[in-house]
This record gives sequence, structure tokens and C-alpha cells, in this order.
Amino acid sequence: MQAAAPGTDELIRLAARGDESAFELLIRPHLQPGFRLAITLLGDPTAAEDAVQEATFKAWRHLGRLRPGTAMRPWFLTVVANQCRSERRSRWWGVLRGLERREEVVPAPDLSGWDLKRALLGLKSEDRAALFLRFYEDLTLAEVASVLGVSMTATRSRIHRALRRMRADLDAEVDEA
Repeated sequence: MQAAAPGTDELIRLAARGDESAFELLIRPHLQPGFRLAITLLGDPTAAEDAVQEATFKAWRHLGRLRPGTAMRPWFLTVVANQCRSERRSRWWGVLRGLERREEVVPAPDLSGWDLKRALLGLKSEDRAALFLRFYEDLTLAEVASVLGVSMTATRSRIHRALRRMRADLDAEVDEA
């Protein structure tokens, strides 16, 4: 008879003691959502990979702070979001972003017409993150608030304002067509 797979709390306990395979089992399902969140916040796949890698390392180091019963996904996404915010505050972020803009000579693709992607990219990164977490990752409002480090009221307002801005942008595009 095969032993039952350990539960999340048991995996957290084992990983906090240094069991790498337990940590890998815990973190693996959350790496892709973390990467998508990082791209949403940073807008650069390479920077997103770096942020998720650093966030994974921080999650490993601070796993002992995770209380039993806490959901792993919102906790890890919070670590990723904090890492992305830290990256964006970095002095080098602005320097690198400026250099990339000057070096880019590739013409922008023709994005005429009704374009949801363009409407999303027109939002602030925090607003895109709120929409991404709520509607793409299907987190509850409480989980989104926790990941973004804001109140539930601020989360509701951020999502409402972002949707209103997108709707206005999309309506304007339809009127122009």
C-alpha cells in the first residue's frame, strides 16, 4: 500500500526544515502564475524571470514565516509582487528602461481597431495587476488586496477604475472606426 502524499501544511513544515523536494512540490504550481504577474507588473519577460527567481529564493528563505493554513498561492504572489515593486524602485530600472527605448529601432506593429491588449497596456501596472489577479488568476478580492498590499476598498476601487478606463478606451476606438 502506497503512503498518502503529504498535505500542504506538512510540505511547508518539511520545506521550512530544509527539504528541497518539499519546497519544489509547494512552489512549482505557483511559478507560472508568478511569472505572468511579474510580466504584468514589469512588462519585460527577462526582468520578470529574474524577479520570480529572486522571489522564489526569498520564499524559500522566509517559508518559516508562513502560518499553517495560509494559502500558498496568494502568499507567493505577494512575494513576487513585492519583488517587482522593489525592482521598479531600483535606480537602475529607470536607466535600463531608458536605454532600451533609445536602442529600439523595430517599428511598432499596426494595432488598429478594437484592441484589448492596447487598452490593458494603457493602464498603470498596479491596475493591470489587480485585473490580472482578479480575473485571470481568479483570486478573491481579499487575496488580491493581500497580494497588492492594499485594503479591500482600494482593491475594489482599483478594479472598478481600471475597467472604466478600459471601457472608455475601447469605446473611443469603436467610435473612431
